[in-house]
Amino acid sequence: MSEWKNKTALITGASYGIGEAFARRLAADGANLIITARSRDRLDGLAGELRERHRVKVTVIEADLANPDAPVEIFTATEGAGLQVDLLVNNAGFGLVGDFASQPREKILEMIQVNVTALTALAHLYLHPMLRRESGAIINLASTASFQAVPYFAVYAATKAFILIFSESLWAECGGSSVRVLALCPGPVATHFQEVAGTARRRLPEKMQTADEVVETGLKALAQGRSHVVSGFNNRLMVEVERFVPRDVVTRMAERMFRQFSDRE
Repeated sequence: MSEWKNKTALITGASYGIGEAFARRLAADGANLIITARSRDRLDGLAGELRERHRVKVTVIEADLANPDAPVEIFTATEGAGLQVDLLVNNAGFGLVGDFASQPREKILEMIQVNVTALTALAHLYLHPMLRRESGAIINLASTASFQAVPYFAVYAATKAFILIFSESLWAECGGSSVRVLALCPGPVATHFQEVAGTARRRLPEKMQTADEVVETGLKALAQGRSHVVSGFNNRLMVEVERFVPRDVVTRMAERMFRQFSDRE
């Protein structure tokens, strides 16, 4: 029996990609869901499908995490409905590729709001009741980009580095309790993310992991009580090798690899 059967999971960014895969997997395991994103129609469609297929409760909350008030609004909605969140999956986020100096400042700040500020706010809001109950878990979606600088993906990589360090710190702070925290670090995944970030035209989906594979890795690592996990053997190998190479060299290598995304190409 899954540990999440009859528990409740809150998943942000649940309308596409890894968030949708988490929703499908957890519903199949018998978890009740709270799914949130901007796309109400997609959320309603997913909720209806999962209710019918798995006989679980699915609550839909339409929210845009680019709005600074959204995390409190989500928390207020779940508290007002008497919903206890046993697992928080902070999945919502997006990337923006290109030269930093050429990117719209408002889009850069929106990325920081969604990837960092909203994630941090939601973790803070839901961690309190978890610690009081001595039960609960948080999965924060980081990335292999958390481990190095990524030219032409500079702000995205920086937000993911924050998520990794933040999650590992919370993992240690919660070490004396039964609350678990995990940073899940996938590499490129064949999802809607690539289209939004502007990298889809240069990626080969057959060489990427699937969202389902990433979810499986994350849930297994969470059950093991790990602080972070890199999804995919090749991704883990890359991250480990980089530890033995000077950071300047790694950054220069990344610059050559990602130069194709430069606005000056």
